Amino acid sequence: MKLDKRFQIRSNSLDPKQGDILISEPLMNDFHFGRSVVLLVDHSEADGTFGIIVNKKLDVSVNQIVDDFPDFDAPVYLGGPVADDQIFFMHTLGDLIPESCEIMDGLYWGGDNKVLDTLIATGIANEDNVRFFLGYSGWESGQLVGELVRNSWLVSQVSTEELLATPTDKMWSDYVSQLGKDYEMWQRFPVNAEDN
Repeated sequence: MKLDKRFQIRSNSLDPKQGDILISEPLMNDFHFGRSVVLLVDHSEADGTFGIIVNKKLDVSVNQIVDDFPDFDAPVYLGGPVADDQIFFMHTLGDLIPESCEIMDGLYWGGDNKVLDTLIATGIANEDNVRFFLGYSGWESGQLVGELVRNSWLVSQVSTEELLATPTDKMWSDYVSQLGKDYEMWQRFPVNAEDN
C-alpha cells in the first residue's frame, strides 16, 4: 500500500439515510463534532438533515436542566449546536409514547412529553430506555452532501442494541474499527493535532 494512500482522509462514499450514523474524520477540530458520532433522525435531499450527536455525555442530569421534571437522575448528552437551549429525547418505548417517530428498528424520537412524565413517575421509563439531548445537529439541503464530498464524515450503520450498549467514550473508535483496515490509521491520529 502506498504511504500517501494510508494517510489520506477520505469518506466511504455511502449515501446517508435516516437511521444511519455519521462518524467524523479524525482531524475535525470542532467542539461539537470533533470525534463525534451523529445519528441521522431524518434525512432528505430536498429538506436537509436532522441528527443528534450520540457519544458526548455531559456532566449534568436532566433534573438539573429542566424545571418541574419528574425525579429522574438521567444524564444529558450534547445533541448539537442547533437549539442548544432545548431538551430532546429518544427512546425504545415505541407506542407507549404517542406521537413518537421511529428512527430505526426499535428506536424512536420524541413524542408526548406528558406521557413520558407519567412513564418516568411509574418507573417504566428509565435510563436504559430513554436518552436526553441538549440541542441537535442540522444541515440544510445539500450541505451534508458537500461535507461528505470534502471527506468530513463516514456513513455507517449500527443496530439499536449496539448504539445503546456501546459506551459513549468508545463509540467513535469502536465504530471506526468496524469499518476495517482502510480506516485503522484514523485511530492513530491524536485527538489534538498540537499534541503530535
